[in-house]
Amino acid sequence: MIELRAGRLRCELNPPLGGVVAGLWLDDQPVLRSTPAAQLKTARLAGAYPLVPFSNRIAHASLVWQGTQHPLVRNNGDEPHAIHGVGWQRPWEVLDSDATSAMLAYEHRPDAAWPFAFDCSHTFRLTPRGLEMILAMTNQSGQPAPAGLGWHPYFVKRPGSRIAFRADSRWEMGPDKLPTRRAPSEGIDAECASLDVDHCYDGWDHVVHLSDAVMKVRVRSDLTRLVVFTNATRDYVAVEPVSHVNNAVHLYAGGAPAQELGLRVLQPGESMMAQMEIEAEAT
Repeated sequence: MIELRAGRLRCELNPPLGGVVAGLWLDDQPVLRSTPAAQLKTARLAGAYPLVPFSNRIAHASLVWQGTQHPLVRNNGDEPHAIHGVGWQRPWEVLDSDATSAMLAYEHRPDAAWPFAFDCSHTFRLTPRGLEMILAMTNQSGQPAPAGLGWHPYFVKRPGSRIAFRADSRWEMGPDKLPTRRAPSEGIDAECASLDVDHCYDGWDHVVHLSDAVMKVRVRSDLTRLVVFTNATRDYVAVEPVSHVNNAVHLYAGGAPAQELGLRVLQPGESMMAQMEIEAEAT
């Protein structure tokens, strides 16, 4: 377990349990849904976890790539799809750490969950202003491979919580939790308690503002897509910067351009990188 401290912020990491952020606190107030790292039992209850080598869902846990069908693992209970990649369910190695920073690594060899070899690093730096994260992955297979990166943080939904961000469109969701079409959208500016949303937003302008009576939080990323999920039964708001739209590999196989979807096709030895920062200050 790793603890980072800077100013009024404290962050705990649990590398063996999916390389997750177990918790992030401003003084004694949770910024993310937070559990002490030593008490966390599953990545699904973490404050945040990495999304690699894809985000969200691959329909029916079946990947068709370059004419070959690869059955994938249905890795989330009764969920019929493969979801959130493999990194969040695998142990990560600690390469380096000190009082304010850490670097984790995960090396993947082809298996039933993902048929392409890759390696990935996840760097954390805690400052008095916030938590900075960098994800990088390299295709280590001998062929071009689909790739994506992102994060899945869960922010605390306190009374009066509000979320605001701008985008230019969003992908409408079908009853099977898969995207159906892209429609115009300006983003969200609303009280979290009134939201019932599970969508991927395109053309996100890189900043999300969250606020309540306790703190103000800003999420910044160089990624341009954002998945937002919450409803009245949830005590959190998931705000997920991602590199590609949900189910991108199937949409790509259906003829949609990779660039339009944000799907990267990494050549052997080629890398990609993403950055996110969570800033928090008292209200």
